[in-house]
Amino acid sequence: MTGRGTVVRHAPGKLFIAGEYAVLEPGHPAILVAVDRQISVTVSAAEGADAVIDSDLCPGETHLGRGDGGLTGLGADDERQARAGLIHVVSAIDVIEALLAERELSVPPLHLSIRSGLHHDGTKIGLGSSGAVTVAVVDAVAAYCGIDLSPDARFRLAMLATVRLAPQSSGGDLAASVWGGWIAYRAPDRAAVLDMARRSGIAETLRAPWPGFGLRRLPPPRRLALEVGWTGRPASSTSLTGRLGAGDWRGSPSQRNFLARSDECVGASIRALAQGDDDELLRRIRDARRMLADLDGEAHLGIFTPELTALCDTAESFGGAAKPSGAGGGDCGIALLDAGAEKEIAQLREGWGAAGVLPLPVHVQPAKPTQGSAS
Repeated sequence: MTGRGTVVRHAPGKLFIAGEYAVLEPGHPAILVAVDRQISVTVSAAEGADAVIDSDLCPGETHLGRGDGGLTGLGADDERQARAGLIHVVSAIDVIEALLAERELSVPPLHLSIRSGLHHDGTKIGLGSSGAVTVAVVDAVAAYCGIDLSPDARFRLAMLATVRLAPQSSGGDLAASVWGGWIAYRAPDRAAVLDMARRSGIAETLRAPWPGFGLRRLPPPRRLALEVGWTGRPASSTSLTGRLGAGDWRGSPSQRNFLARSDECVGASIRALAQGDDDELLRRIRDARRMLADLDGEAHLGIFTPELTALCDTAESFGGAAKPSGAGGGDCGIALLDAGAEKEIAQLREGWGAAGVLPLPVHVQPAKPTQGSAS
């Protein structure tokens, strides 16, 4: 197959508003937003290798060859490549290649140039860089190969690429990157999806119903500002969620209670957004913080670092509601407070700075229009 010149695609990062941890279980809802920081991927023709990856997070170029199992050539223990998320890039290309192979087509030699706005001095800041790069690469490589993807197909291909590497990943970051704006999201049964792909192929898996999966666009709050703070400490969501799943918590009465509380909180938050009830939304965000604190106290995961606790307490002192965003242990926290309270917002940012939390100039990326056709 011949590429179609140079193709550029972008994908925004994400923040969890509520429902993290519960969303790991199929069918349980979470609320996320897309942010106006993004990953950019440029695809053009390559020479001398099946794929060449140039990332601003990994000095130099990475040259890959194609073997029986897909692209090869990544160093197994290369910290630079891991930080750059190149394993996610390769998995995204492999999924597109598998889709084309079912059509008796092949992926031409590719040069991918990747630029990230989801890092601070080369350090991830918890805005879903792995998910965003997966979505952007799927979109860009598919377009370069002449495939026009609908948002749903883009999400599904990115999900297949992700669960090959991290079977427990919820995919909420992918959904936020694909659809933008405020969304309510329910994760599919990833084991069932992987089995479907193995048995029926990629194209059929794109068309089939996915058990547990659900997505709904949500309106933003009417008069609340979303403030984002970075703790300066990167965290591994996979490590935290893996520790939770490794014990006897999963399937226990404690987990069932947590899921029920989370579902009620997220459902009420969705209704508050739909009805424009900002006060109720603030109450529910405070509930979400308490649930994470209770989980942390029970499972000893380290969700709340001193910086995240200070982030939340400072926001509360100015009339806001705040919580960690995502798995915790570092990365980012969010706060919602009256958008008209400019003095309090300025004081909040000053208070965060004094507590070692960096206020991030991050805003919600507007919802993307639904366009394109499924392939």
